[in-house]
Amino acid sequence: MTATRRPPATRRDASNAGVAAVLAPLAERFLGGQLPVRLRAWDGSEAGPAQGPVLVLRTKRALRRLLWQPGELGLAQAYVTGELDVEGDLTDGLRAVWQVARDRGGPAAPPRAWVAAAAAAVRLGVPGPRPTAPATEARVTGRRHSRSRDQAVIAHHYDVPPAFYELILDPRMAYSCALWTSPDPAATLAGAQLAKLDAICRKLELRPGQRLLDIGCGWGSLAIHAARAYGARVTAVTLAGEQAAYVRRRAAGLDRPELVTVVSQDYRDIGAGTYDAVASVEMGEHVGDREYPAFCALIRDRLRPGGRMLIQQMSRGASAPGGGAFIEAYIAPDMHMRPLGQTVSLLEDAGLEVVGVQGMRADYTRTIRAWLDRLEQRQAEATAMLGTEAARVWRLYLAGAALAFEEGRMGVDQILAVRPGGPAEPGRPR
Repeated sequence: MTATRRPPATRRDASNAGVAAVLAPLAERFLGGQLPVRLRAWDGSEAGPAQGPVLVLRTKRALRRLLWQPGELGLAQAYVTGELDVEGDLTDGLRAVWQVARDRGGPAAPPRAWVAAAAAAVRLGVPGPRPTAPATEARVTGRRHSRSRDQAVIAHHYDVPPAFYELILDPRMAYSCALWTSPDPAATLAGAQLAKLDAICRKLELRPGQRLLDIGCGWGSLAIHAARAYGARVTAVTLAGEQAAYVRRRAAGLDRPELVTVVSQDYRDIGAGTYDAVASVEMGEHVGDREYPAFCALIRDRLRPGGRMLIQQMSRGASAPGGGAFIEAYIAPDMHMRPLGQTVSLLEDAGLEVVGVQGMRADYTRTIRAWLDRLEQRQAEATAMLGTEAARVWRLYLAGAALAFEEGRMGVDQILAVRPGGPAEPGRPR
């Protein structure tokens, strides 16, 4: 009898042994379909599609984390610690997994799938004590949105060396969505951020000598630009100590340093006074749900009649107002977003007249992708500054955030409003 010649082994054929061969069918039962990415286990075995990103399980501890903390947070912990990694484009890997989870949309895995998973875990030696949470995970206590807790939350994300933000941001240090006025792939992040700052100043109709209150001034991009290019007198408020010191140094380098006053305080402690304009760029997400009406009232009270207000703020669906388990644990605990229409209603309830809204969701996808590109190009420097864990937190954060805006799970808008009662002008609402 003549022996039948077997075809050469393909990459998928070579995956029929080892840990990956045990895990792949289990993962497919839970996902309700084929593996969206290739899987490589700690023993070197592989399974899944030959092309695209590769999910690498470096140790059993990665799976142990998922036993103790199923879902997004367990995966994030494993990635942050390096027990789980992604070879290839991280955003593409997240996109593929998210697409399968969204398409499945059916009931949870049946009990027999859990039984099979438990048996496989025992077979692979996965069970064990609960792994310690990564050191980079936020640990905040106290009443939500109390002054002390808000201070701790802001310090967790912003009180890092400004040199790190200089690695990933544009020269003006704008840590918010840029305005990409050209589809040209050669357009620069610096140009898009300048366009955004100019758009804000024009919408606020800033002129020399006018008083601008910048609530949540960040690293000073708007405050410095409004003073230097428009001659505005800016009061810049931030709760982050590193940011306050940084903006003061930037202001000292202006031809007219007296135009910028930096105040390090909680927004609720902003003193009495009236301003020609108020801006808050991506700070309202940190205010809180119950606290937001008072935030709107504070803005109205600080505006002179006829004064203009601009909020640039992220939005989400009413059923998912937070940033998700990973964001809550590592980036911005207590973050709260709402649908755009609800924010508009809250501003109107406070006595402000909304006169314009500009959606910028697609702009944020491009902005964050530019930050991620810069981070990956200078990953070694970021790791030296922050440490390995924190640098991985940032990579996962930016990749996931870019995808959230790309897929419409998050939005961002500029909302322009006027405090009624000023003198009537042609073309302007009374």
